[in-house]
Formats: sequence, structure tokens, C-alpha cells
Amino acid sequence: MRVLGVDPGLTRCGVGVVEGVAGRPLTMLGVGVVRTPADADIGLRLVGIERGIEEWIERFQPELVAVERVFSQHNVSTVMGTAQASAVAMLCAARRGLPVALHTPSEVKAAVTGSGRADKAQVGAMVTRLLRLSAPPKPADAADALALAICHIWRAPAQNRLQQAVALHASKGRTR
Repeated sequence: MRVLGVDPGLTRCGVGVVEGVAGRPLTMLGVGVVRTPADADIGLRLVGIERGIEEWIERFQPELVAVERVFSQHNVSTVMGTAQASAVAMLCAARRGLPVALHTPSEVKAAVTGSGRADKAQVGAMVTRLLRLSAPPKPADAADALALAICHIWRAPAQNRLQQAVALHASKGRTR
């Protein structure tokens, strides 16, 4: 499975591509950040993010895009910008018929470090170890994007089994 992880943000939108399957060593295919100037018009910033994500999708041909689920923070303007960048990532995936998976920050941290309360340094260290990198990806947004991709690869088999069980249960309920 090849997954493009997206850590949404208006100034720095982390992107990372990981390939592999649960239970096997994973491989990083690419990591980076799509940047937009903080003083630019919001519409132009969103177009810049769209172009950057489209380039990553075109270059790496992922099977799925994993995006960090926006959660409520104290700073409303930060939440809005993150939500807008997230929507752009989902739009780029949908335009190409790619499935999108949303993961909360605590889900990603728990999957990668074992603790949903891990800090950025712990996530970066585990991403470095899991992908056998020589150093943690910088900035932290890039490491977070890789963590999203890893989280999805590891969680997808269990999620798929759960969805199949729910669908089977629902179909049995309709035949009664």
C-alpha cells in the first residue's frame, strides 16, 4: 500500500509518502513541505497548497491519502487555516478518485509511539526509527505527514475487518 500523508497547514503543509504493509518494514518514498507565504491572500495560498499536493500525487501515485483530522484548538484562525488546507488535500484526492482517511492527532501519536500524548520530538524519533532514516525529517510537519501515512498503513487492516463485520451485521439485520 502506498499512502500520501498530509499534515495540513496554510504556511507549512507537511507531505510524506510511505509504502508497505502492516507487519513488514515500511519504506519512505518522499517527504517535504508545501509552503505558502503568510502575507499572501488566502485564496492564493490555497491554490499554492493545491498545486503542491497535486504534484505529490502525480509524482508518487499513492493509493490513498491520509489527512490529519482537524480538531478544536484555542486559536480559531489556526483551526480555520488547518481546516481549509485539509479540505484542499481531500479535494485533490477526490478529484483523482483516491480514497481519503482521516486520523486524529492522538490516533497518529498512539499508533507511532504507543502514547496518544507523545510530543513532536517523540513522533519524529519514532518515524526516524520506523523508516530507518539517518535523521528526523524537518520541519516537524514533514515528520507528522509520514506518521499519518504509517498510522494508516498499520490501522487499515483492522479498520477494514471492522467495516466488513459491520456491513455483514447490517445485511443480516435486513434479511430478517
